[in-house]
Amino acid sequence: MDKNIDITLKVWRQKGPKEKGAFEKYQLKGISQGSSFLEMLDVLNEQLIHEGREPVYFDHDCREGICGMCSLYINGHPHGPGSEVTTCQLHMRKFNDGETITIEPWRSAGFPVIRDLTVDRQAFDKIIQAGGFVSVNTGGAPDANAIPIPKDKAELAMDAAACIGCGACVAACKNGSAMLFVAAKVSQLALLPQGRMEAARRAKAMVAKMDELGFGNCTNTLACEQECPKGISASNIARLNREFLSAKLKD
Repeated sequence: MDKNIDITLKVWRQKGPKEKGAFEKYQLKGISQGSSFLEMLDVLNEQLIHEGREPVYFDHDCREGICGMCSLYINGHPHGPGSEVTTCQLHMRKFNDGETITIEPWRSAGFPVIRDLTVDRQAFDKIIQAGGFVSVNTGGAPDANAIPIPKDKAELAMDAAACIGCGACVAACKNGSAMLFVAAKVSQLALLPQGRMEAARRAKAMVAKMDELGFGNCTNTLACEQECPKGISASNIARLNREFLSAKLKD
């Protein structure tokens, strides 16, 4: 049965991308272990507002583990200590009475801090715009079985497409690399016949945009795979490397 616990929060506060930030500590009492992590932060903000203080800024939207907006670095882990969960799916039963919980924003040159725990993740949108799409002629919807696709390829493509673009892979990487994200988005298209026509241009354009936006190089430590809330396999990075090198050789 869930119980109530008292906790100490050590939260990163930063007024803007060019401001100097620092940790601030807050005490919360009687937090239900059945509540989610974001509900706990709502309680903190209600307390701060009641005290006439500035609430903590953090991102959230669906609170169902779908959108990836809840990008928090908790006790040294993206999305916290849970396995294959986003922050909104993390519950306070993962923490003990009297525990100190450290909460930080994503740390990457590609994700500059906007305020407090909120970062600018538009870089991922720009990478997708560079090549994460398939060009098709509009018109009537084709039959679902018009293009035969092997089952194993379809399953691998669907596994890669499960990426929600939250940025946990970037936060986990010591170089702030976005390779797992880019690899997943390239793989989900490269594995399907609809994506082969633009495969070479896609791989080069998305990798170039990733480098341009300040993300680091892959370190092959597999921290990205370990911390990914959707369990995206690092084997997709190998596929991205093959796609990229093949495109370069064709040039």
